[in-house]
Amino acid sequence: MNPWIAFPARLDAWAGQHLSALTDLFLLGLRIHVAHAFFASGLTKFADLESTVALFENEYRVPVLSPMLAAYAGTAAELALPVLIVLGLFTRPAALALFVFNIVAAVSYPDISPAGVKDHWVWGTMIATLLFFGAGRWSLDRGLGRRGAAVRDPA
Repeated sequence: MNPWIAFPARLDAWAGQHLSALTDLFLLGLRIHVAHAFFASGLTKFADLESTVALFENEYRVPVLSPMLAAYAGTAAELALPVLIVLGLFTRPAALALFVFNIVAAVSYPDISPAGVKDHWVWGTMIATLLFFGAGRWSLDRGLGRRGAAVRDPA
């Protein structure tokens, strides 16, 4: 067989055997990356809760919630949800909550820059990936046998 014809077939066979592990590595990296962004923000807010409340009173326009409740709830969400995401525990519910949080964060800050909007789009896409595909096999969801928690292996 011509090596130029055989190479794509071999590459396809190799990918089929190793794609599952690469998918799990990708999902783990994605979980860590998106969780870091939100957790770091939560730590900043937690370090000075008085200033955080002032920000929510003067800068952020969170609908429905009082500024104090929004400040505390937002800080708690940014600290708790990323931990669940990294551990891969209750990944889909945590991803859904973080997805909604991301939207509220983007629309509640009237002076958001174009770069800030782009960041929120990227994070939203990453979070949606976790929502649709789960955390992968390298997660507590999978280890605890939660149904629908991870990408299903066809085998």
